[in-house]
Parts: sequence; structure tokens; C-alpha cells
Amino acid sequence: MSFARKDLGHGIGLRPKHYGRFLSEQPSVDWVEAISENFLAPGGRPIAVLEKVRRDVPIVLHGVSLAIGSVDPLDERLLRGLRELAGRIEPAYVSDHLCWGRHGGRYAHDLLPLPYTEEALAHVVSRVRQVQDVLGRQLLLENVSSYVAYASSTMTEWEFLARIAEEADCGILLDVNNVYVSARNQGFDPDAYLAGIPVDRVGQFHLAGHSDQGTHVLDTHDAPVVDSVWELYRSALRRFGRVPALIEWDDHIPELEGVVEESRRAREIETEVLG
Repeated sequence: MSFARKDLGHGIGLRPKHYGRFLSEQPSVDWVEAISENFLAPGGRPIAVLEKVRRDVPIVLHGVSLAIGSVDPLDERLLRGLRELAGRIEPAYVSDHLCWGRHGGRYAHDLLPLPYTEEALAHVVSRVRQVQDVLGRQLLLENVSSYVAYASSTMTEWEFLARIAEEADCGILLDVNNVYVSARNQGFDPDAYLAGIPVDRVGQFHLAGHSDQGTHVLDTHDAPVVDSVWELYRSALRRFGRVPALIEWDDHIPELEGVVEESRRAREIETEVLG
């Protein structure tokens, strides 16, 4: 099977601060990404908001707790809930993170990077296939921000991600901000990362703000996208072409107009680069 990129345009994340606005109007965005775990309960205001938004624009379901790289068994309850939610909403994509976060029955509530080894690769590929079998659809995996590296790694992160996408037959959610953050923290060339990712597997971009501490960078999603990430976005557009792009904003969230303006800037940059 190959991966089919969808032409969604430019979107923003659906956050509780803006629920009222989404219920009362149709904001000027092409699509919306929703955190899957926030909508697994069958009723209540969150699912009512999600269903209303889905009538207006396409939805992407983005998970944060699949822990695809953990050695603990996959959370069957989570997968059942996600399958039911996807069947109800019919999202354009379902995505989660290439990371681990569960061990010994405990969940760390963090997106921890993996060692880039053949053993870890085979493990993740097997689990992605299991998840896709349960969901009945392809999964997009997102690269996470990293602050440490494993001495046991035998390949680069981009080689690891590219091989998983090909061998598990899944898509890639390329977080441009995370590439920049990890490159600063780990000392690699972010353009080399982009060059190592297969063009035909990238289904979505993430763009976000971060916190620059001088000696390191934190992926905080609490500010506008910085100029250096916009430049890397331009490089990504030149390599991958027109890819659905999302603005992530999770802390110090402005009014809806502020997030929409960031999405509008992403659209303008895409037009500038691609015509």
C-alpha cells in the first residue's frame, strides 16, 4: 500500500479556550486538529463541539498517549475508543507520536525519544502494524523534540523514521518546529533531516513556537512561530510541496484571531514558495 496525502490546506488545533467560538461560528480555517484523548468519552460538551466542527471542516485526530515505542502492551481500551471515535468522526488522518511513555504499567505523560537501533525499529514497525489493523486505516507518526541522545543508536532519527514509514506502511507527520528544536539541542543539520525523509510519506506539517534558553531549546507551544522555524518551513515546502500545515498552540493561548493569523501566515509563505 502507498500513502495518499490529502489536500487539506491550513489548520489550527481545537482547544477548550475556543470551544465557544467554534460552537457559535465557523472560524476562517481549512481544517482542525483535535487531541484524540479529549474526545473518547461518548457524550458531553467536547464531543458536541467536535461534531459541530466536523460538519464545518475536516478533522484530524492527533493522539498523545499511544506510546508506540514502549515495551508495555498496547492499550487496548485506548485503541477501541480511538477506533469508535474515528468511525464516528471520519477524520482525514489519525496520528500520534514516535516515542515511548509507558513502562511497568505506568504512564509518564511525556513523549520520550527512542534509541535508533534495528531492534527498536522492528519493535515499532510491528506495533504500528497492529494499530493500523485495529483502526482499519493508516497512522501518521510524528517526530518528537529531543533533549538527550542514546549512545546505543546506530542510525539517525530521520533514517529511523523513514524506515518505519516504509516498513510499517504508515505516514509521517513532520513537525518542523520539533526538527528545529532537536537540531539545536543535538547539533545536527535540520536540512539534512528534511533531505532524509521520503517525500511520498509526509501527510502533514506541524508548526509551533518554542522557548530558546540559549544553551538549549524547549518545545513549549506557547508563543508565535519564530523566524528560524518559518525559514525551515520554507525549506520543507521546497522539498515536500503542498502539505497540510497546522499551527499548534497549547500554553499562553491567545484569542482565536491570534492563532488564525499564524495559520494565515503559513498560507502566505506556502504561496510565496510554491506559487
